[in-house]
Amino acid sequence: MITEGEGRQMIIPLSAPENEAVEVSVIIVSYNAADWLRVCLDSIAADPEGRKEVFVVDNASADESVALLKQSYSWVHLLANEENRGFGAANNQVLARCRGKFVFFLNPDTKVVAGSLRKLISFMEANPSIGLAGSRLISPEEEPQESFSNRYPGQSYTTTELTGLKGSIAWVLGASMIARAEVLRQVRGFDEDFFLYGEEQDLCLRIRRAGYEIGYCPEAVVVHLGGHSERTSTSLELWTKKTRAEYQFYKKHYLRPNVERILRREFIKACWRIATLNLSLPFVRNRMRAKEKLAKYRVIYKESKCFSYEEDLPESPG
Repeated sequence: MITEGEGRQMIIPLSAPENEAVEVSVIIVSYNAADWLRVCLDSIAADPEGRKEVFVVDNASADESVALLKQSYSWVHLLANEENRGFGAANNQVLARCRGKFVFFLNPDTKVVAGSLRKLISFMEANPSIGLAGSRLISPEEEPQESFSNRYPGQSYTTTELTGLKGSIAWVLGASMIARAEVLRQVRGFDEDFFLYGEEQDLCLRIRRAGYEIGYCPEAVVVHLGGHSERTSTSLELWTKKTRAEYQFYKKHYLRPNVERILRREFIKACWRIATLNLSLPFVRNRMRAKEKLAKYRVIYKESKCFSYEEDLPESPG
């Protein structure tokens, strides 16, 4: 749902002229990312695309993010939440204030390669059938990262749920994606029930169901650190969040018999992998990696066994 001004929050006065023509609105949702946020904002400021506005929604960071923005980036439209509202909800908070024809969602742990923003805008202008598109993502070492997928989670177990969709790309990574503002208004923004993971898959599917394609522009390049917001999370916490988001996606978009088939598959696979990993653990060289896999499948075992249609998923691991 597109919302504005909900919850406890602090809005810093804006310095950008409100009557200035805007082509693209950039939204960055930040959480304890001051060390990368400066790099991200400097790369946006250096981009030759001039008709833009930039929003940063800070989700109650405990670091110096807000002070940094107030002191060094007066041209940024800052909304500082007093609680962590999650990725989708934080984006929705400023969607209604965006004046651009396009909205560019960007993670704070990124660096936009010069000229990439203009390439994304030109790509969208040249392809009116595309409602949302992603850029090419690379690591700081210039290694390629997964930027898009042609399939949704559990898609092989669906029947009629995904028929008639336009285009071949299912979803793009939420770290860097551009969308038409009118399309975002049409689908009512992000689903705020997805707190951190799964929201881009859900948004892309709803945009395709609205009659648009999902696109990919490899000429636009964004450097992505990846995993920055979860650097303090344990393997158990991380896999619990990811697994619950995936099961939430199944529950929302797939028929119940198909979801039950997926969960049975997940449960059986988890049982098998837990047994084999426990047996092989004393003999493997990389015990840390094996233990992380074990944590993953223990989470899948628990969540697939406890999944219920009658009750909402818990908000936190436990």
